Amino acid sequence: MTHTVAAVGRKATFKEIVRLMQDWKVSALPVLEGEGRVVGLVSEADLLPKEEFRDSDPDRYTQLRRLSDLAKAGAVTAEELMTSPALTTRPDATLAQAARTMAHSRVKRLPVVNELGMLEGIVSRADLLKVFLRGDEEIEEEVRREVVAYLFPPPGSAIRVQVNDGVVKLAGRVRDTSLIPVAARLVRAVEGVVDVEFELVGREHSDGSPDPQAAQPGKSAPA
Repeated sequence: MTHTVAAVGRKATFKEIVRLMQDWKVSALPVLEGEGRVVGLVSEADLLPKEEFRDSDPDRYTQLRRLSDLAKAGAVTAEELMTSPALTTRPDATLAQAARTMAHSRVKRLPVVNELGMLEGIVSRADLLKVFLRGDEEIEEEVRREVVAYLFPPPGSAIRVQVNDGVVKLAGRVRDTSLIPVAARLVRAVEGVVDVEFELVGREHSDGSPDPQAAQPGKSAPA
């Protein structure tokens, strides 16, 4: 998340909000009261109705259908413009949790607040995408340590891990092929992973015959 955040108070004027958005190059601003408690969020979408309806006289159907937008077209302060309560996230939320919240609610930015609702930062779509800049070697090390060593320890299994541009490939022989779907979920949960591929086979029986439940090589099915 970004710790330095531009924000406004309830009484901030329309032009002050626009100017701050331009200066900080952001599309939304948290609205604060008191010592920094987040009470709402004002976004570009909240500001646009003023321009949309500036020189129009909407008919009754539009008035009924766009009642909220018409109210914002006449608003002049952050308190009148903001969406409240604000959709927020907590500092201990994972990137995946923040991404789901943003996707489901179709928002671009989430204020990060503590247990008292006080602003600590903000997370944006750009912040979420930065995780994919993580290096392949770092991803490989985490997959080995957190997934392979946990699910497929030697001597029963022998796994090779390769990572290329965020695509993780696990190859080798495993003792228990039923754990492969679990491995797929765990590997995808590693930050920076783009996709997962498997070339895993089951351990041979004592008579030398292959495990009939051996995994088929290729991409894993979505878990």
